[in-house]
This record gives sequence, C-alpha cells and structure tokens, in this order.
Amino acid sequence: MVRVFINGYGNIGRRLASALSVDKEIQFVGIAKYTLDDKVKEALDNRYGVYVPKDAISSFKQKGLDVTGTVDDAVKGSDLVIDAAREGGGYDNKKKLYEPLNKRAIFQGGEDRHGESAVADIIHNSRVNYTVAADRKYVIQGSCNVSGMGRIMQPLIEKFGDRIKRFDVQLIRRWADLEDTKPVKDSIEWDRQPHHQDDVKDFLPQANLFVDAFKVPSRMMHLHQMFIRFKDKAPTKEEILESYRKEFGVAIVSFAKGTGDVRKKAIELGFSHGDTNMVHIHEDILRIQDDTVKLGYSDDQTGMVIPENHLLLQSMIFKRPRDEALKRTDALFQMSKKRKILEEELK
Repeated sequence: MVRVFINGYGNIGRRLASALSVDKEIQFVGIAKYTLDDKVKEALDNRYGVYVPKDAISSFKQKGLDVTGTVDDAVKGSDLVIDAAREGGGYDNKKKLYEPLNKRAIFQGGEDRHGESAVADIIHNSRVNYTVAADRKYVIQGSCNVSGMGRIMQPLIEKFGDRIKRFDVQLIRRWADLEDTKPVKDSIEWDRQPHHQDDVKDFLPQANLFVDAFKVPSRMMHLHQMFIRFKDKAPTKEEILESYRKEFGVAIVSFAKGTGDVRKKAIELGFSHGDTNMVHIHEDILRIQDDTVKLGYSDDQTGMVIPENHLLLQSMIFKRPRDEALKRTDALFQMSKKRKILEEELK
C-alpha cells in the first residue's frame, strides 16, 4: 500500500488530510506541523499522525501534545509527500528533505516552475495533461485559478478548435480565505506580473491567452471573467453551455447574485470544509456578441485543488487511466452529487 505524507497543515493541508485519511487505497502517514497553535489539537483529535521538526519536539510535548515523531521520520517512511508548505517553502523542503531522501513529491501552485527555485518541470491539470504526470518524481499541482482556467478552456478548445482566436481572462481574486485571520484590506489591487498566464501556457501552449489579475476585499471565492474571441461568428449560448453539461468539476448555475451565495450554499448544505471543489458557470451573465463570448464563473479557491491533488496522485503513483481516476476521485469527494445539488439549489 502506498504511504502518503502531507508536509503542512494550513488551508490546503487540512483539506487534503480530511480526504486522504479516509481513502482506503493509501496508507495515510499523517501531517507536519511547524507551529504551536489550535490546529495541532484539531489534527490530534482527528487521530492524524502529527510530525514536527526535531528541535521542536520538546516544546510540543511540554504542552501535552502527543506528537508521533519528526518530519524527517515521516518523509523517510513515505512513498510520496504532498507538500502543502506556505508559498515558496516547497523549494527548501525539496532541497533539505525530498532530494536527500530520494522521495517523490507533489508541490502546490505557489511554487516556481522556472528559474533557480523551480521545484518541478511540469504543472499538472487533470483536464489537460493528466497522463503526463505518470512516473514523474516532482510535479506542481496548478493553483486554483490555473486549475479553473484549464477546466474551462480545454472543453472549448476540443469543441471549437482553431475557430478560437484568443482568450482574455480577468481573475478577480478573493483577498483571504474564510479561515484566515489576516485582515481584508479595503482596496482593489492588481498583480503586475500574474503567474497564471505562464502557468496555463505550460500545459496549453497553443492557446493565445492574456491574463490580468485583481485582488478584491472578499473571503468567499474567486470570480473569473473570460472573453473568448472567435475568428468568425461566436457559437450560441446553448452551444457553449453544452460543452460543460458532462464536465467533471463544473456546475452550471444561474440563481446567484455573487460568489457569497455559492459559498454560503455549500456551507448550508454541509459540504466538507464548505467547499464545492469545482468551478461554477454563472449562466445569467453569459453573453454572446458578434465574435465574442463573455463567460463568468466562480472558482472555489481552497477546495478546487484538493481533488486535483488526488487525481495527480493517481497519475503519478498508480498510472491509472483518467476515466478510472475520475471515478475514484468522484467517489471520495462526491463531486457529481454536489454538482447536482448545487445546480438544483441555484437554478
């Protein structure tokens, strides 16, 4: 049985632990914790193995926290590490732990793909390049925004091909997550050099893509405004929507006034961590004019990449066909069921 360790226990690590700890196909080793806070007790209450830096064991135990061992021990005893470090921390972990111990690792979307701090030579998107990750030692799981763009762009590319002239995307990003304690600034800020464009071009090099990114004072979700320009007359609204009727991880909704409505509905319905794990096309703001389609969709910023990591694990370790992997991930995350409920509730 494959032994998997999660190095980190923040917003991503906590969600990964919830899923992998009940996945009967793997042996979940546990999580790494680097700070003494209330999340340590949460992990212990969930009966996860908790591993800490060697020089911190005594301070954790002095607080009555029964940690399992050191982070080094956990990495040594694992077949795969899912790195859930804070953005930029993955490179240090790779150099200090994964390479010396010859361990395979999945990194998250905040890590570098190019340059001196690059952690891997591929960015994974389950909709576009699922099979390419098989047998790779190090892979970056694309960020929520990048994953969402892949889920939306690839079906259109497959259906309309070279009729598409270009994609222009405005990423309207939430300032902080619901769990974060940092304040939300009363400001709209822009990213001078958003990494999302280069990340998407990594697995969709043929797409003529331009991306702008803005951060707004919200904690709920991202909203993407995608403009698809065609060489001739744009498809009809129904043709666009038809591209997504059977897409994994894509819901089509119309009765939502904002991203908060979607998030609050997920919480109300009791979805794990309040996540939908998908993108939600907002049918009521889908517009067609001449050669242009304007497509708006909300993107579950914390939940989106969790099933993506699970799919990546299946490609890297088990080398499963994508159809089989989707079934296993759907069974674990109940995404088809959640999609059906959301579409009924928000129609």
